[in-house]
Amino acid sequence: MGFAFRELTVGYLGDGPWGFGGPLSKAGSIARPVKRRAVVGVALLGIVAIGEKAGWWHMAITWEPYFLTLMCIVTIPGGFIFLITWRIARRFGGRGLAVVAFVAAVLGPVRDYRYMATFPEWGAYAPGLAPVFAISVAYVILGILGHGTMRLVAGPAPADRLARRPWEPA
Repeated sequence: MGFAFRELTVGYLGDGPWGFGGPLSKAGSIARPVKRRAVVGVALLGIVAIGEKAGWWHMAITWEPYFLTLMCIVTIPGGFIFLITWRIARRFGGRGLAVVAFVAAVLGPVRDYRYMATFPEWGAYAPGLAPVFAISVAYVILGILGHGTMRLVAGPAPADRLARRPWEPA
């Protein structure tokens, strides 16, 4: 596969498939702890590297240590998403999380393909269904890792005192 892209630079980190720029980044950065959420960033880099090796996609990333560190850090503000999944787990339990995982698996590839169509210099996907399935799996894995991290931080959602359903006794 011949790819001719300019390298992704530090300026692009707040946007794109891996970033959460804008006002939501402020809301997500309030949550704690940073080390556990950085694990999800490292998993993201691993997924990108596996996809590159398999030939499913090519991301125009500078694979230098400083840049990889920044890329892990820039995923931290995305923690607000897992506050939402924690609330879904608190209200709807495992079935709610299954629906969220399914929606992410379906809409994740659509989102990523749109990014690559809008910003072709950032990368490209190989033809066929393999990249689509790989992206879906990546979204589900990152969702599981992120929600698991939120569970470590906040505790099990059903154990929360606000998790009581209206039909259950107090």
